[in-house]
Amino acid sequence: MRRIVVLAALAAFLALPAVADASPYIRYGVQDDAWLEYGPGTLDGRLDQLDALGVDIVRVTVDWRATEPRPGVYDWVRADALLDGLHSRGIAPLVTLYGSPGWANGGRAENWAPVSTTSFAAFARNVAKRYPYVHMWTVWNEPNQRRWLRPTTPATYVKKLLNPAYAAIHSASPSSQVAGGVSAPRGSTGGVSPVDWIAGMAAAHARLDAYAHNPYPLRRGETPMSGGCDHCETITMATLPRLLRDVQKAFGVHTRIWLTEYGYQTNPPDKLLGVSYATQAKYASEAALCAYDAPRVDVLIHYLLKDEPDPARWQSGVYSATGRAKPALQALRFPFTQQSRLGRRTTLWGQVRPGGVATYRLLRFDAGKWVRVGPDRRTTARGYLKRVVNAAPGARYRLWIPGEHTYSAIVTVR
Repeated sequence: MRRIVVLAALAAFLALPAVADASPYIRYGVQDDAWLEYGPGTLDGRLDQLDALGVDIVRVTVDWRATEPRPGVYDWVRADALLDGLHSRGIAPLVTLYGSPGWANGGRAENWAPVSTTSFAAFARNVAKRYPYVHMWTVWNEPNQRRWLRPTTPATYVKKLLNPAYAAIHSASPSSQVAGGVSAPRGSTGGVSPVDWIAGMAAAHARLDAYAHNPYPLRRGETPMSGGCDHCETITMATLPRLLRDVQKAFGVHTRIWLTEYGYQTNPPDKLLGVSYATQAKYASEAALCAYDAPRVDVLIHYLLKDEPDPARWQSGVYSATGRAKPALQALRFPFTQQSRLGRRTTLWGQVRPGGVATYRLLRFDAGKWVRVGPDRRTTARGYLKRVVNAAPGARYRLWIPGEHTYSAIVTVR
């Protein structure tokens, strides 16, 4: 049944117009603002750790309320440290602008839209001027949910936030890309479904270079490739073809897709929604493949690096709250998974990050030990590999990466 679902999803991708080819330059990254700013050790040490993980981009929130506490008065200390630090290591920052100050929204909480259409535009323009090396921007976060934006309407979002920021950023940095939407997978109480949000943004004449979405799973049994609700108005990784179709219909065939938050919580500590550590690692690799195969998808961001200390909060890190590495850490560094199987002909897909040609060795578990499958080979220029093997369900494979002196996670053929 699982294989049928996967083939159906692939068929949906192939049914899209030929111009919507899989992205040849998808970039993978992470987001964990709290860890980046306040994690263990020094900021330089944490930045070096991100560099060692091989991520292409890091999503960072620049909070309008904290950065411009009074009109025209700016505090750039935090943003300078984080963004300059990423840039110095060759890691591209993806900047999210969020959080309106009380002086701009009538004294309300930060999730209320500003009263004026010009105040947020001025802030966006000043941020873009200060960081000319930043070329990827998202406007707000999950505005289709009431807890992130009020009033929670596509028209409010487009007219007060997205379109003013789009024009302002492009005036300061013409080569930048600005993504709108940044929608949650469901509207929740008082919110708007992502399906209706996309249509509403189009009706409000949204201006954007890419549509951003956070395709989190919504049920425990959902995988990156199956288990999503194809007749609901939710959009998750498992129903990614719907996002592609709806965005294409609303904004045109050339609009890119950014998947700006994604991850699976683990048990322990989340006994209600968490999956096992091994399953989290498996799904991380499968999600990387889904994004790689999908037409027009240019970004996939894993959220978080480290579990939050409060077990009731988010637990999707590749490190536990105590700093213990989970198997998903290796999946983040070296995603490796099964792409397809027809009879015994099985295609394995993976990437050695951060990219560049790398030597790898394919190993198969046989008679109680790991044995080499053919000679060592080299990845593509961006670190990708694809191997076709003769394997029955249950066969186990992994990679040895000599340059990193480490193994990938194990793939069990299904």
